[in-house]
Amino acid sequence: MSLAVSRLTLSDFRCYSFLRLETDGRPVVLTGANGAGKTNILEALSFLAPGRGLRRAKLSEIARHGAGSEPGAAPWAVAAQLDRDDDGPRELGTGREAGSERRLVRIDGHPARSQSKLSDVLSVLWLTPAMDRLFLEGATGRRRFLDRLVLSFDPAHGSRASAYEHAMRERSRLLREGRFDPSWIALLEQDMARHGAAMAVVRAETVRRLNAACRAGIGPFPAAVLGLAGVIDEAFLETGPDGLEEWFKGQLAACRRRDAEAGGATIGPHRSDLLVRHGTKDLPAEHCSTGEQKAVLVAIVLGQARERAAERGQAPILLLDEIAAHLDQTRRAALFDELCALGAQSWMTGTEESLFADLGARGQFFRVDDAVVAPNGRSE
Repeated sequence: MSLAVSRLTLSDFRCYSFLRLETDGRPVVLTGANGAGKTNILEALSFLAPGRGLRRAKLSEIARHGAGSEPGAAPWAVAAQLDRDDDGPRELGTGREAGSERRLVRIDGHPARSQSKLSDVLSVLWLTPAMDRLFLEGATGRRRFLDRLVLSFDPAHGSRASAYEHAMRERSRLLREGRFDPSWIALLEQDMARHGAAMAVVRAETVRRLNAACRAGIGPFPAAVLGLAGVIDEAFLETGPDGLEEWFKGQLAACRRRDAEAGGATIGPHRSDLLVRHGTKDLPAEHCSTGEQKAVLVAIVLGQARERAAERGQAPILLLDEIAAHLDQTRRAALFDELCALGAQSWMTGTEESLFADLGARGQFFRVDDAVVAPNGRSE
């Protein structure tokens, strides 16, 4: 089943006062100078998924400068029409409610109860230049990357994570205040155990599936080998999915004093790390060259897209910012071939159009200059 954004409309979003862009199902290439507004378009598309977008910006930071009477006060909006070959077009809309940090979502013209409902319609994955250091920096970014992959397989993962974090914050607050009411804390720990165990189980399943997909090999991209490191992940290997919740609940109860001194929960899925190895060289990804690390990341995302397409007949929309950087010509050509074979609509940016020459007529090309977007003539 094919799915593509056929119309994208932005209002007071970043550098765009208004933009209406019409596309078809082919890969989209946006080229232009740095600061022209290319990444802003990808960021707008990332808001078609739950979360804070590919820049993780506050909603008040996204409004176009000069829009509204007060800084950050103006609402902004992103709307998209999705073309599907199974049940016709779908309409998505999202934006900031004026004067608040609340994000509004509409699906087919009707208000959605939460942004998590967007995952029922499509999944969106992205790679950005900031992620080029994913393997060299802290575990937080790697967990976030993994959870975006998990969401593509299991849309309920985001709601579980939110519920887990809420219970964890409340428990931490009570422990810091010295309020050790057993019944009150036990209820919060029960919520943490239920949602946290489910998070760990679905992460492990996602890693298993991605390893199978990556072992199949994707042209010249290395086979990535993924793993999880964390106390709860090690416990899962011993208890299995059925015993993990009770184990976690018992650990939380036993660690109350320690967690009070530490200022928060010392074990749980919020402490897990994603481990990645370059399978061909059998090296941790952080020990590989910059180009090899980029190739490993691309391999993981393509593997996930393959799995999603095989399971649901629909690959995710891929947002690939400055994707040509650190990829040689052979890998660039292989990437374009894989994107076209997947049937996934991908949106790619770059400063030089020549980097996308191997895509040819299989893609649609736009030039971005100072927030003005126009076909460059190669899309015909």
